[in-house]
Amino acid sequence: METLPPLQKCTVDKFSAIVTRTHTFIHSIAILFMLYYRLIINLKEIPISFLPYWFLIFVSELILSFLRTLDSAHIFSPVTRSVYPENLPPDDELPAIDVFVCTADPIKEPALGVMNTVLSAMAIDYPPEKVTVYLSDDGGSVTTLCAVHEACRFGEVWIPFCREFGVKKICPETFFQAADDEINGGKDYLLERENIQKEYEEFKERLKKAQENGGTKDTGVQFGPNRDTVIEIICQRGCGAKNNGKAKLPSLVYVSREKNTSHPHHFKAGALNVLLRVSGIISNSPYILMLDCDMHSNDPSSARQAMCFHLDPKISPSLAFVQFPQRFRNISKNDIYDSALRNCFVVRWPGMDGLIGPMLSGTCFYMKRKALYGTAIHKDMDLSELKKYFGSSNEFLNTVITCINDKQNDTGIKEFADNKIQEARFLASCTYEEESQWGEEIGFLYHSVVEDYFTGFIMHCKGWKSVLYNPSRPAFLGSSTTNLNDTLVQGTRWNSGLAEVLFSRFCPLIYGLKSRMPLLERMCYAYLASQPLYCFPAWFLAIIPQLCLLNGIPIYPKRDNENMVE
Repeated sequence: METLPPLQKCTVDKFSAIVTRTHTFIHSIAILFMLYYRLIINLKEIPISFLPYWFLIFVSELILSFLRTLDSAHIFSPVTRSVYPENLPPDDELPAIDVFVCTADPIKEPALGVMNTVLSAMAIDYPPEKVTVYLSDDGGSVTTLCAVHEACRFGEVWIPFCREFGVKKICPETFFQAADDEINGGKDYLLERENIQKEYEEFKERLKKAQENGGTKDTGVQFGPNRDTVIEIICQRGCGAKNNGKAKLPSLVYVSREKNTSHPHHFKAGALNVLLRVSGIISNSPYILMLDCDMHSNDPSSARQAMCFHLDPKISPSLAFVQFPQRFRNISKNDIYDSALRNCFVVRWPGMDGLIGPMLSGTCFYMKRKALYGTAIHKDMDLSELKKYFGSSNEFLNTVITCINDKQNDTGIKEFADNKIQEARFLASCTYEEESQWGEEIGFLYHSVVEDYFTGFIMHCKGWKSVLYNPSRPAFLGSSTTNLNDTLVQGTRWNSGLAEVLFSRFCPLIYGLKSRMPLLERMCYAYLASQPLYCFPAWFLAIIPQLCLLNGIPIYPKRDNENMVE
């Protein structure tokens, strides 16, 4: 039997595993000695008046020891992975990909940055007829709608330029800001680059005018707090008058879901589920790339790298998603607060990859659509049973059946009739999810505001796996918070969402017992969910000296044999 060439390779870092396990063992013994000292020796020497403060100190040590024990699970089995894209099938046999780009605030997320992300997604090195980019405008901005039309117009020259000269920095803003030019294409390249840069400056000027004027009047769309669904096919594959046959363009779709103040919208998870349904009826690609609007593609080969895992028959049946690290271009070298999240993507996630996979991290991942449809769905279910899970749209249910049977539409958007536009608007309505399992068992889950953590956790509980791939060239680059106010807002949102999971029936250490999730993976999830507990030791240790001083108790009390605890 002929052996197929490998698509990916996983290597266990044995030396690192031995060192970290030895350190964990020694640290665990030290914790046991600390507890013995506190309970057997130290307690007998504490004056009765100091007992309440001793108790707070002991509780703080217990919390920190508990968190350190959970954290040790991250480094038990670190692995590294490599890929061989040259062994992938021919382009006409590759599966289709839907790209989800989400934006929600036209003020905090300016249109120029969002469109740079959209353009970088459209320029990835993948068959354009198999790529459909969806922009979710959850802020309902006319400016964003105008900007996406302008982005399509500029993409008609930008994408052919990238493919003709093999441009690696496929985000226009990054490409033109780069001090070094990684392409040596001669005079033709330099002339074309100059022309493209002029086009880009004109593109920016048009976006600036649209921003100043609040959009243009020719869109025919009115947005507001209560608004209808807006779905537009901005660009169908192969369109583009300026490319002169040099390169086809991927499809580009604008989606702004219906908003009504009397219905819950479930934040980002709700917007993603709308995209999941709308994309299902338009392109129904078997794989989905999720990008935040400020996280542009930095390596055009990331899709092929991800397919090395998704198409590997050894791991593909149980593989839910391929997670790429989040990298940031606006972080200084003196990153003393780890805004670059190296502790996650360099230390913890590779260790989890050696278990059943890293956590879902919000952006920069290639997800299998089937994994979002739940494990309770099977091929023998009829339409009436499927409606209890997916809602009442028969046309969408047919696409679900197609997905379950692994018979995907791999050719992107060919024809899109007006009746499908109406059906897509119905799928994006506020009431569609009523009496269905969207957000409960299907799609991105609503139980927590950190929908990525919770959705990934439930997937792993149901037997799905994931992998982390950390290429030498960052696949995606984004922007991190750089001021205290934004950092506190972001941290508050993350920690409140994690606390929702920790103090619920989905607590990883308890809920995971009923699942297929191994103990070490549960410990990893429990550690992240328990991070809000760090505030208690910090608070206790901050107030103890103040309480002692207020009550006239020395912070370091002397031994008093007459007031010892028996």
